[in-house]
Amino acid sequence: MNMTVEKFYPTLSVRFAQLLIELAGRKVAVIGHARPDGDCIGSQVALARVLAQRGIDVVCVNADIVPRRLQFLIPGMTFLRTDDVLELPNDRAAIFVDCADHARAGERLKAKFSSPIAAIDHHLSNVGFAATNLVDSASAATCEILAGVFFDNGLAVDALTAQALYAGILTDTGQFRFNATSRRCFLLAGELVARGAQPAEAGFELYERESEGKLRLLQHFLASLKLECGGRVCIGTLKDGVFAETGTTAEDTEGLVDYARCIDGVDVGALIEERAGGAVKASLRAKDPAYRVDLIAAEFNGGGHACAAGLNMKSGAGDFYTRLVAALGQRIAAVDAMNKG
Repeated sequence: MNMTVEKFYPTLSVRFAQLLIELAGRKVAVIGHARPDGDCIGSQVALARVLAQRGIDVVCVNADIVPRRLQFLIPGMTFLRTDDVLELPNDRAAIFVDCADHARAGERLKAKFSSPIAAIDHHLSNVGFAATNLVDSASAATCEILAGVFFDNGLAVDALTAQALYAGILTDTGQFRFNATSRRCFLLAGELVARGAQPAEAGFELYERESEGKLRLLQHFLASLKLECGGRVCIGTLKDGVFAETGTTAEDTEGLVDYARCIDGVDVGALIEERAGGAVKASLRAKDPAYRVDLIAAEFNGGGHACAAGLNMKSGAGDFYTRLVAALGQRIAAVDAMNKG
């Protein structure tokens, strides 16, 4: 592909170039979402490294720690937690990455950085909350967008930056399996490998370093699986207290919901995490974007993608399971009706 002629993101790349001009001489905070995943951390690392190469004072900020399996991406990087930045001067321009909405980073960071200069994201539910919004819901990952606009603008991408971008694309495409995986994903991944990304290292760090506790947590999840909606929905539940029982943390739930979705005949898989006080967190995964699980999540004040969405309920979750099954059943019936029409 001729990188100087054909652009990956013709419109977004022009706006990103304008953003770089606005950031010149400013301090920047690159903010990711709570419970960060590979695309979130990869986006933060890559953007921060590119900005730092341009002489910009930049830090990364998250409400939660960088997960163990993503630590390989952050050598030499400054990652701050919410409490670290609340008392700092309000002199940093905030760029939110991989955040579907302003509150995705947590209410305290939303208040601290109330007027973001930019948001870079790929979630379908993102309606734009920053001064500049670089949002493309057709992209599989925020790292895909960043890689494209970096290359389109001829920016230097070193090996560590390439590895962070590759890891983000790898995780959010489900190792290049999910519906959003496109030709562009492969073109960008190939170019990132050419720039120094190491697929074998990324695969090992991300998928071959599970703890014994994670496997015990998986046992609990698999034992809880229930088929609903005539076998087309599979839901697994993690009871409150299971993390202490298995010696795990919330980050160890990463990837569990895919076991519910992968069953033959199942269209939508779900993971429900029960919390103290009746709160719940749920992750939804669909095999086909027609099921629009982002709309299901939105019924419970959540959001996400057509095939991957999530939600948090801090109260009033007593009958959540029943309500979720009903909402999924209605959506499946609507899709069936559309297909018959």
